[in-house]
Amino acid sequence: MKKTGAELIVYALEQIGVKFTFGIPGVHNTELYDQLNISKSITPYLVTHECGAAFMADAISRTSESIGTLVIVPAAGATHALSGIGEAYLDGIPMLIISGGVRTDSGKKFQLHQIDQSGFLKGITKKFFRVETHEEIIPIIFEAYEVATEDEAGPVFIEIPVNIQLFSGKVSYIPKFTPERNVWKINEAALEQACDLLKNSSHPGIFAGWGAREATKELIELAELLGSPVATTLQGLSVFPGDHPLHTGMGFGPYSVPAGEAAFENCDCLLAIGTRFSEIPTGSFSMKVPENLIHIDVNPDVFSKNYPAKSELEGDAKHILGAILEKLKKEGIQKKGSEKMKDLILKKKKEYEEEWEKHSVPDKVNPSIFFRELRKQMKEEDILVVDDGNHTFLAAELFPAIRSKTFISPSDFNSMGYCVPASIGAKIANPDRNIVGIVGDGAFLMTGLELLTASTNSIGVVICVFYDGELSQISQGQQIPYSRKTCTILGELQLEGIAKGTGAAYLSLKANENIESVLQQAFRISGEGRPVIVDIKIDYSKATRFTKGVVQANLGRFPLGEKFRFIGRALWRKLTG
Repeated sequence: MKKTGAELIVYALEQIGVKFTFGIPGVHNTELYDQLNISKSITPYLVTHECGAAFMADAISRTSESIGTLVIVPAAGATHALSGIGEAYLDGIPMLIISGGVRTDSGKKFQLHQIDQSGFLKGITKKFFRVETHEEIIPIIFEAYEVATEDEAGPVFIEIPVNIQLFSGKVSYIPKFTPERNVWKINEAALEQACDLLKNSSHPGIFAGWGAREATKELIELAELLGSPVATTLQGLSVFPGDHPLHTGMGFGPYSVPAGEAAFENCDCLLAIGTRFSEIPTGSFSMKVPENLIHIDVNPDVFSKNYPAKSELEGDAKHILGAILEKLKKEGIQKKGSEKMKDLILKKKKEYEEEWEKHSVPDKVNPSIFFRELRKQMKEEDILVVDDGNHTFLAAELFPAIRSKTFISPSDFNSMGYCVPASIGAKIANPDRNIVGIVGDGAFLMTGLELLTASTNSIGVVICVFYDGELSQISQGQQIPYSRKTCTILGELQLEGIAKGTGAAYLSLKANENIESVLQQAFRISGEGRPVIVDIKIDYSKATRFTKGVVQANLGRFPLGEKFRFIGRALWRKLTG
């Protein structure tokens, strides 16, 4: 039989369960877009920039069962999307990128968009495919899906020449997709060792990352059985309920909230699940991990890289945690008392909340009061999306995520510009949930025009812009060691004008007493299918524990002479103005 490449692509995407695609059509994929237009199960979305398309696709994968998919032109389409592809790669998020390619039947060189895409994509994709015949299209897309979603997930890139998309070609048969999944076999010796370490510890603790997102039930049961405090990574903030009495927050140590520092002070055995111990959640590697470390992850390459592990268990978090629970119960482990630990965590959380609420500045919005009211107005299943900036760590410290996969954030790649398009993607995938984006004004400037995509498609997201006129996370990081700021002060941004230009509604929030009413209004408008910009004059004068802790940790590692030079210079500048 004969089929055009575009017909085969759409068939394969439908088979693997793709619901939405994001991108911009061009001369190298017009036939594919025409076929997407007649698909009964796939909706293609036009974006304002391919970087936004990639962040939207990322959010589809994080918040739904469908894989986020791009349909882009080669060269500029791919380079524009690189930040989103890189974010998916380092954060372990499945993504499928379908790119057009130059003609392979003309014999011509120096064609429009002709570039070796495999070269610059090698370091940020799990695999690169280039289709050469019609017969290859369906098998390659099926394989790409398996590669993208198996083990530690990530993006996979497929380049399909325009002539193959446009013209008919012979295919011997049209296969159906039958997914294959790894059947994890647990290392029994490592499992035995892990259980022994947990049974014999006096103060066990749990540290959970995004890899534990499907294992919340097992995490809760194990924490309660062991009486263990539970800290998470930034990306994994929602994998353990923020309102559970054993939840402490992101990380533990001087850079974490006081509950995390106090609860893990005497931790003598740490069970780490689905985390690489990367820089952000470890407070720039200042986390003090006990000698008895049990590390569970689907990717064995992460074991003992930053912290040596006594027991290493490769596999799926839910599967392995279930086996640990079964073994501990079978061996008759007695439930350890956790009331003192719960009381300590509650006390420290209340003290920290009071500390924040006392720090109020006239004509500015207190972050703690804002996040408390936001949590009150959002349901458990609603989704909070953040960007990269000071607001990220305010949200991490002050907003409790209750249900898994309801807090999404750029993490190891840590790209600014994530929030607005990712909020749109999350809303497309979850139309019945409220989606709230928290973004700094600097990050908003990068991708804020994607609100036009939201307006055009009646996607009602609430975007809260924390406005202070600075790149505040970096400016605070400059102020502490340098006593001055460089290249972190933004120009004056008229958010009301951007709202008008993109068709979004605009609300202003300048005082604590208006938080409740402004948020209620924002949710009412977004519920009508219109995006909303909430312009929040935020008080950033109090630094987060994370910011202070990371600056101190890095300064503490400087050679003694350099440390004195930095401190002396900062003091001199402070004294001399």
